[in-house]
Formats: sequence, C-alpha cells, structure tokens
Amino acid sequence: MNNVFYKPVVDSTNLWAKEEGMNGAPCGSVYMADMQTAGRGRRGRTWESPSGENLYFSLLLRPSFAPDKASMLTLVMAMAVAEAVRSYGAEAYIKWPNDIVLGGKKLCGILTEMHIQNGSYFVVVGVGVNLRKRDFSSEIAGMATSLEEEQNIAINREELLERILKAFEKFYQEFTLRGDLCLLQDAYNDILINRGNCVKVLDPKGEFTGIARGINAVGELLVEKEDGEIVTVYAGEVSVRGLYGYT
Repeated sequence: MNNVFYKPVVDSTNLWAKEEGMNGAPCGSVYMADMQTAGRGRRGRTWESPSGENLYFSLLLRPSFAPDKASMLTLVMAMAVAEAVRSYGAEAYIKWPNDIVLGGKKLCGILTEMHIQNGSYFVVVGVGVNLRKRDFSSEIAGMATSLEEEQNIAINREELLERILKAFEKFYQEFTLRGDLCLLQDAYNDILINRGNCVKVLDPKGEFTGIARGINAVGELLVEKEDGEIVTVYAGEVSVRGLYGYT
C-alpha cells in the first residue's frame, strides 16, 4: 500500500521526495502535486507543469539491489505508465528509453534520480503525464500531446495514479527477481515504438544511424548499423531520434 502525499504547488515533486527521503520517508511513499514551478526532465530540461491539467508525482524507493541497477527503474516505470494508459483504450508506446508516446507525440516524461545517504541509497522516480488539452509552448508544440487531445477522454488523475502504481508494483517485483529486465524485455520491446525503425543516435563521439532492434536485459538499445554490426546504446550517454522526427 502506497502512502500518497499531496500539495497544491511544489517546485518539483522529485525535490520534495528527495527531502522526505533524506528525512527517512519509507519505501513506496508517493508525492503528488497539482502544479510544479520547477519541473525537470532528463538532461536538465524543464517540464511544463501548469496547474489543474496533468498528473505530476514522484515515487520513493529503497531498493535492496546494487545501486548500479537503479537506472533500469526508469524503464520499469515507463512500462507501468504505458500499461495504465493502455487500460483506457489508448495505444500508448514507449520511445526508448522512457518517453510515453501517443499519436506519435510525447505524452509523458520520467526522471529517475538516485541519492546516497549514510552509506545507503534511495531512488526517486518522477512522472509527468499530460492529461488535458492545452496550447503547448512553441518549443515543444510539435512533439507534445495529451490524453484528452488524442483520445478525447477526460481522465481522473487519482484513478490514473492508482493504475500506474499497481502496474509498477507488478513490474517491479519481476525486476527484483533477477535484478535486470530479462523477465520484462519481451513485453517492453512489444510496445517500443522505435523497434524495427531507422533511428539516429546522437552520440558525443559521433552520430550514426541504424535500425533499432529492441533492448537487452540491462535496458540498452540495440542498434544494427548498415554493415550489420549491433551497437549497444546506453541512455545516459546519448539521445535517440527517429530519422525524420521525434519518433
């Protein structure tokens, strides 16, 4: 059972969860807000977080497995969000590693952060799901969408949160059995929008293109280059785009 805490406005639910984690909050605590004034995404990007429109929450975890496995929780949460959204009849997919895509546009972002304290560690997984129709900023208007925009359905935030947490608990249990994604790999690849498509890998060491073949057991993307070589791509180092657009 998750303890869910709510505030109308916070700077960031991840920062709120981190503070509570440092103060000893238990595993499974959930921090939800109606609005974020400093919502964050991967690689320091901002996450637009207006009031009364979307679902913003962070889940605090105290895993028993080694810290070097914590980054894979981002993919576990992506599977949970995708399953919850699909339970409403929406054909949601994952854009590697953790964006939830609907109608070819980004519906949800996920940010996972690890914090070390007194020789142990805890993890905060932050989620932002766009629910209501709105005018996105010019910076993201071409790549962002909402459930209401794509499906013409108004979803109760608390109900969606409950469905996400239920799905996450199921996938998390499977993940912890082996400490990797081997039991989830096929299910993840089944809803990976990049799979079988040509992608551009934006690697600081040099960009290249290839066909995405799915993930391996540790969540790396397998990309087949023109010469047949399979390259493993790690999310912390690079970004992947569709050859002609976001997906």
